[in-house]
Amino acid sequence: MERICVIAEAGVNHNGSILLAKKMIDTAVTAGADYIKFQTFIPKNMVSSGAKKAEYQIKAERKSEHENNQEESQLEMLNRLSLTFDDFIELKKYATGKGIGFLSTPFDLESIEFLKTLDLDFWKLPSGEITNLPYLEALANTGKPIVMSTGMCSMEEVEAAYQILKENGAKKITILQCNTEYPTPYSDVNLRAMKTMADRFHCPVGYSDHTQGLAMSIAAAALGAIIIEKHFTLDRTMEGPDHRASLEPEELEDLILALRQVELGLGSEVKKPSPSEVNNRIAARKSIVAAKDINKNGVFTVDNLTTKRPGSGLSPMKWYELLGTCATKDYKMDDLIDE
Repeated sequence: MERICVIAEAGVNHNGSILLAKKMIDTAVTAGADYIKFQTFIPKNMVSSGAKKAEYQIKAERKSEHENNQEESQLEMLNRLSLTFDDFIELKKYATGKGIGFLSTPFDLESIEFLKTLDLDFWKLPSGEITNLPYLEALANTGKPIVMSTGMCSMEEVEAAYQILKENGAKKITILQCNTEYPTPYSDVNLRAMKTMADRFHCPVGYSDHTQGLAMSIAAAALGAIIIEKHFTLDRTMEGPDHRASLEPEELEDLILALRQVELGLGSEVKKPSPSEVNNRIAARKSIVAAKDINKNGVFTVDNLTTKRPGSGLSPMKWYELLGTCATKDYKMDDLIDE
């Protein structure tokens, strides 16, 4: 089993504060994540001034000086949640110093150009950009590996994006099953789509999890996901659009521990006794034994034979080979038959 890459998705749960963003890096390190991921965007390049917030963003905002204000535009919200390019330079340095991989998803072309200077290990392509042709070309042209989320997508849209990426220089693409609702109802997760996409595109697959809880990520790992991405927050009651669908620090630790256990448990496709169970075969299996005293030259029958533990004698799989033959010595009840 390939090691599962765990991406702890900070997203915008730092609420526009670099101090909170650093605390989130610390939390991801403590939890054992492979990567911490943020979102890089210039709000005015990402949304138009009249764009409304998504329904889940409106629902998630608690009452405050800003909200529950459905008059606030998506642009105004993103202005509150954005970090500067200088902030990301500092966060990349901080994460590297803490020994965790740093990622950030770009949401506009200028942000792609900036993030190229940070030399990220791979690009995380968000679901909302799957149908953005200039964006897809810009990512693919870098030649770096791409991890592509597929929320809201039909198979035809996934295929179209995949082909554009390949045609424009993307060498390695990993496709993530995803649902773009926060939180995602369990009935809408559709984890089996991972196998469908793996078979169709002959590429690795994973899962970007927007459900509440741990179960779906663990199930995805068991089904073969090599990347698990999960939102987390320092406090689920904080103001912001994504906190409600995010794990809190202890839950993130629990998830990563469970994923590492799944890794070990998946093993290989070879069926064979494991090292831990070999010594139990004698104690747990049975042998053919005398059900009553049997004299030398007596005929073995179903009446004078039975099977009992331990399994150190003649295997019961030899049962019919033994029946009808004669004993070469005397046996007492419960003696192992060793003909």
